[in-house]
Amino acid sequence: MSPSRHLSAVGKGAALGALSGLGGAAAMAAASKAEQLVTHRPDSYVPAHTLARLLGLPDPDADRLVRNWAMHYAAGAAGGALRGVMSAANLRGPFASLMHTNLRLSFDQTLENLTGAGAPPWTWPRDELMIDLSHKALYAFVTGALSDVLVAPTPASSARRPALGRRLKGFV
Repeated sequence: MSPSRHLSAVGKGAALGALSGLGGAAAMAAASKAEQLVTHRPDSYVPAHTLARLLGLPDPDADRLVRNWAMHYAAGAAGGALRGVMSAANLRGPFASLMHTNLRLSFDQTLENLTGAGAPPWTWPRDELMIDLSHKALYAFVTGALSDVLVAPTPASSARRPALGRRLKGFV
């Protein structure tokens, strides 16, 4: 495979992964709203505050609902792009989605703590931590399932080397 075709396949994986990430973000948002109906947990505006601080906006609470959605879906698409590249690299299935869960949590935490809008997860109440981890896992597994369906492994990836040992079936 020529370098330009390889880069094209990776770019296609990133684009399809970004779309998959939007699907994962939508699933995470729906699950979050359903969970809030049960737990009566209020909305968090940390994503809105993070975006406001990243953009240098003076009032972090202005348009906070719109900013929350913008940050939520932008992070979903960015994380999805990476998951699409993972699928192209033959990092597929539930194990890859488990790895992706950590990446999504790390992405959010890095920006939230860099801007001072958040706090490290190990300082949170345990129930809040479990809720956030479950939402990030749902995002990662939905994004991964979509990405693995939409993005084929590149010919240069490990998918074409059958001597790598036992193969586990993923989502597809």
